[in-house]
Amino acid sequence: MAAEQRLKLVNFWSGVMVFCLTLIGLGVGIYQLNEVLTDEQQVPIASLSVQGELIYTDKSEIRQALLSKPLGSFFTADVDSLRQRVEALPWVQKVSIRKVWPDRLSVFVSEHQPQALWNADRLINEQDEVFRADVTKVSVQLPQLFGPEHAVEDTLSEFYRLQKMLSVNGFSIRALRLTDRFAVSLVLEQGIEIKLGREATLERIKRFIDLFPSMMNHENSKENKVDTVDLRYDTGAAVAWREAKSES
Repeated sequence: MAAEQRLKLVNFWSGVMVFCLTLIGLGVGIYQLNEVLTDEQQVPIASLSVQGELIYTDKSEIRQALLSKPLGSFFTADVDSLRQRVEALPWVQKVSIRKVWPDRLSVFVSEHQPQALWNADRLINEQDEVFRADVTKVSVQLPQLFGPEHAVEDTLSEFYRLQKMLSVNGFSIRALRLTDRFAVSLVLEQGIEIKLGREATLERIKRFIDLFPSMMNHENSKENKVDTVDLRYDTGAAVAWREAKSES
């Protein structure tokens, strides 16, 4: 009976020892696997794929932004952190990054599409967001909008409303200004400045369109160009002409 008890005891402790050795082996294996997975040399990101319709941002700028700090291994690379690096570039609006097994990062970049200049030193994109970038990179002529920093939406709204009516009648806005008191003035592509004031801006623009043929037929327009049209009246308009410069 004593021998049988000793055998059971030996078997028990043998089992405990085997179990402990198994746990130790599993822990060592997990540690070694983690060392491999987190080692850039063992599981590196070997290539970057940059996609998107890029006009203002060079692919080399995107790669440089991504590589400005260590990428990490394929498994430890923080996609959100990498996305923020690229989105910090001035012309970049949105970035999508995903890992492609076994060693590639796929980067898709969407740029800001500028639709107007804002207060001379910034731009407004097609989502009506103000952003700062090198305005000299824009090859097309953009309308220039000026207004209080807290009134971007109001300035844009006024621009859209007036431009819609003017474009139907063959006019286009070169610049528009909204003052702190929300008075509106604008400059047409022809160089004519129109003062609209704070109220009934659409009605006043319609009055300008109706009066424009008469301005062109006025005797002052024979040798001069319309310079300023002040519509801040209940009826009519005050028109100023400037001397037309001869083209050489």
